[in-house]
Amino acid sequence: QVQLVESGGGFVQPGGSLTLSCAPSGSIWGIDTMGWFRQAPGSQRELVATMTTGGSINYADSVKGRFTISRAKNTVYLLMNSLKPEDTAVYYCNADGLRRGALDRPQLYWGQGTQVTVSS
Repeated sequence: QVQLVESGGGFVQPGGSLTLSCAPSGSIWGIDTMGWFRQAPGSQRELVATMTTGGSINYADSVKGRFTISRAKNTVYLLMNSLKPEDTAVYYCNADGLRRGALDRPQLYWGQGTQVTVSS
């Protein structure tokens, strides 16, 4: 069974930086789009950033200019700079169109989530 393994969350003061990373466990054939979503207490899960295999990137307006998403094949990173208290949330890795083998049906996977807390 494939799982998305996330790392890099933690506690940081306002203005600080964190880098999240996510990769699937085990061998897979490929992933169409990878990205990050977040969910703050009492709020719905929202898109942070996504990146396709072709390099197309989409950012939420709230993080443009502060966050940078990148990919190295099937590993996705999120560099978060100038963090604000309102960035506090559980961040979830997303893999859309993951194929375990070349002929397998593409599927959607979610990571378990990693907590990011921004506070003074």
